[in-house]
Amino acid sequence: MIRFQHSEYLYALAILPLLMALFWWSRRQRTKALAGFGDSALIKLLFPDVSETKPFWKFILFFCGYTFLIVGLSNPQIGTKLEEVKREGVNIIIALDVSNSMRAEDLKPNRLERAKQAIGRMLDKLSNDRIGLIVFAGEAYLQLPLTNDYGAVKMFLSAIETSIIPTQGTNIGAAIKLAEKSFNAEEKRYKTVVVITDGEDHENDAIKTIKDARDEGIIVHTIGMGSPEGSPIPTYAMGMQTGYRKDRSGNVILTKLNEKILQECAAAGGGVYVRASNTEVGLNIVLDEIGKMEKKEFGTKVFTNFEDRFQYVLGFALLLLLWEMLVSDRRNEWWRKLNLFGHISPKRQKSSSSGTVAEKEIA
Repeated sequence: MIRFQHSEYLYALAILPLLMALFWWSRRQRTKALAGFGDSALIKLLFPDVSETKPFWKFILFFCGYTFLIVGLSNPQIGTKLEEVKREGVNIIIALDVSNSMRAEDLKPNRLERAKQAIGRMLDKLSNDRIGLIVFAGEAYLQLPLTNDYGAVKMFLSAIETSIIPTQGTNIGAAIKLAEKSFNAEEKRYKTVVVITDGEDHENDAIKTIKDARDEGIIVHTIGMGSPEGSPIPTYAMGMQTGYRKDRSGNVILTKLNEKILQECAAAGGGVYVRASNTEVGLNIVLDEIGKMEKKEFGTKVFTNFEDRFQYVLGFALLLLLWEMLVSDRRNEWWRKLNLFGHISPKRQKSSSSGTVAEKEIA
């Protein structure tokens, strides 16, 4: 396993495209300037020692040297010892509503993005719990099974959009059933589901499904996204907002938070209901409830010993940069004398002319 001790230094690699563009621009400007002096073939004869390819090789050496220098400064480390570490925590599955109504902007920037931001902050506060992700609309899909890798959870979380599920609706029951299958059926404890939705359930089996899950030891918490007053659902085309969703009569559809069903779901699941706002989504309250649960001991394989490898990368970077400094922009003398393409240098032309005149005098 490889990790970077100072990963913030890797942001300096963002300058690489700018260096490439600057080099391309400078070479193009040089070509234009030389073209103003006259014919390119004549210019090459006048300046036989100027190399056309060496500047490119010098740039490649500098480019690679800079890249390895930044990587070296970030201190790459290699894991050399894998051990099983015992941790205590619970299994948490977050069921996130991705129906079109989650685009409503009564929570800023919208309900879905607000929920994703809150989940990301929640992950920063967890340490030993295992997390899974379920997305649901008219159907439910397991986005990520239970894992201790919070980085992977954040990566999958960032990719969640309302378009990833073609079947629209808000089927809370389907999400609970899928979560139940994702847990260990033999365990009757350590399991909780956090449902984040606006509560516009288009099915009627949510309460019964949650009661069945509660019998299996699963605690269900609910977080309501939106406002009871309602908000229109924006529509987009090519990334630009084009208006708001309308019904068949041409009236703008308002999506409202259904607090009643979410409160009933939480009560049936033995959990709590929290209504999100623009200042607080409510996951802290849910985390406090999760913290009161009985913990399970997990055995996880982790790297416990890392060795620095920056010295090798920095050494190679310095070698490349030194090489770049030693390479001249001019042609090597032996290469110029080789004269593969039959061009006659001015010196040789002069000596040849002198030789011809001498021959004529002798004759």
